[in-house]
Amino acid sequence: MELVSGVVQLRPEDAMFDAMLRGWRAQQKSRGLKDETIDPRERLIRRFLDFANEYPWQWTPAHMDEWSASLSSEKHLAPSTIRSYQGTVRLFTDLLIDARYGWGPACEEAFGAYPVAIAHEWNTLPHLQDYEGDPEARPFTREELQRFLDYADDQVARAVKSKRKGALAAYRDATLFKVIYGWGLRRTETSKLDVVDFGRNPKARQFGRYGTLNVRYGKAKKGQPPRRRNVLSVMDWAVEAVADYVENVRPRFGFPDHPALWITERGGRLQPGSINDRFEAYRDALKLPKDLVPHSIRHSYVTHLTEDGVDRRFIQQQVGHECDSSTAIYTHVSDDFMNTALSKALAPAFAGV
Repeated sequence: MELVSGVVQLRPEDAMFDAMLRGWRAQQKSRGLKDETIDPRERLIRRFLDFANEYPWQWTPAHMDEWSASLSSEKHLAPSTIRSYQGTVRLFTDLLIDARYGWGPACEEAFGAYPVAIAHEWNTLPHLQDYEGDPEARPFTREELQRFLDYADDQVARAVKSKRKGALAAYRDATLFKVIYGWGLRRTETSKLDVVDFGRNPKARQFGRYGTLNVRYGKAKKGQPPRRRNVLSVMDWAVEAVADYVENVRPRFGFPDHPALWITERGGRLQPGSINDRFEAYRDALKLPKDLVPHSIRHSYVTHLTEDGVDRRFIQQQVGHECDSSTAIYTHVSDDFMNTALSKALAPAFAGV
């Protein structure tokens, strides 16, 4: 249906490839996928076409082998990224070889060749474990986190004392890092918060209008919309910090009609890249390890609540993990906690000794 019959194409190969992409887009649209999911997939297929220097009806498993090797040895991409790329190519070629769509006969009639499967279990990465992130990734220790948050507060005091521009932005960012920790958020989730996302929790009236946080842009599954979750407020000092910011500092930016919780001095929404920049500036100024990243603050939330004896299932729901195994990976309890837990575990065995 994507091919125009009876029309002589100046570049029939390119016309066929473009028609394939249009057909693939239509198929994905019929499954409810959005442009922000489809567009990157299409760009990846075009990059694969450039790498192979052949059209889809000429692709072979060897092209997949060579491309995968280049992603690993030349581009040094993470295994999870390579697997995602391989999966996208597999989805595209699966459409081409599906007899219901008719691309095989169309290619054979036009070019004397037809598409074949090129992504197999022997030349793509298997999903062997739940987590494949950097093994160096870790949470802040309590002492490191306190130093980091204190330093962020100090920057506000310095800016105010020197009467220089940037005091409002420094206050905003100091509060932002407290919110990441206080509600266990991801960086992107944090940047997309609106003021109205905070609400009351009838079982925690002491927090007022900041008793719960509606995270509307949680991490999505492949091809799915962002997942929502409600995070209950548990840290009174974090509630006090965000309440002070919303009620006393944010209005001074001068954009009362802007919905964003974190706004810039020019009236825009603070972007994840800006959060990274501020985080790295503070981390490096304190000479903290480079393996600490904004996501480490979220890890700290899980770890510290675990050390404080909070129920594991509650923590899992708070951070939006479907599986407890994901929450376990986030948890890096301290040696003191492990020693205390071990002592409690062994106490019954040695009670009569």
